[in-house]
Amino acid sequence: MRILLIEDDTKIGEFVSRGLREAGHVCDMLSDGQDGLFHAIRETYDVYVIDRMLPGLDGLSIVRSMRAAGVKTPALFLSAIAGIDDRVEGLEAGADDYLVKPFAFSELLARVNALARRPPAISEKTLLQVADLTMDVMKRRVTRAGVEIELQPREFTLLEVLARNEGRVLTRTMLLERVWDFHFDPKTSVVETHISRLRGKIDKPFDVPLLHTIRNTGYSLHAPR
Repeated sequence: MRILLIEDDTKIGEFVSRGLREAGHVCDMLSDGQDGLFHAIRETYDVYVIDRMLPGLDGLSIVRSMRAAGVKTPALFLSAIAGIDDRVEGLEAGADDYLVKPFAFSELLARVNALARRPPAISEKTLLQVADLTMDVMKRRVTRAGVEIELQPREFTLLEVLARNEGRVLTRTMLLERVWDFHFDPKTSVVETHISRLRGKIDKPFDVPLLHTIRNTGYSLHAPR
């Protein structure tokens, strides 16, 4: 297993890297956050072990940038910051595990091995197309028939959910959960309002409608049948 360790504390870094090598793994160690991000994106590893506090670029920023670049490799944070809110922040940034310093190497090794055993994440497509409508999720760019369309963040998310479910009917409840993270009915017309705005941008300027209202059911994005 190939592991990237990003740790600026020399003693901890050497201790961890030596232990990982003795356990039969290949371990590359870096001490600067910028260098770490460069290697994390450009090289192939099985697991990342990242300190939260680093020179150049902190661990949270490294993981967020990795995830934004589409890197799905499991990442474990090492940190002396032990508060619950800090751990939650680390996991929400995209890390898969969080280990507080000081730690037993046996626990670190067990966690690294557990992360490596996880089935690989299924990569979502970043380029979506429905008829002549194209979405580049990474670049946050939408075009139809070669014409660029400006969308607000929530409109973009709504269109992405519809595009990833091309041809399927999504109910109002499903859209509330996936776009607004509402697990209850807020009794507002937020879905209808955003659908209307989205339709005005991706359909009305063009000859063929793609966004369809399915009466008493929901909405669907697809080319005319």
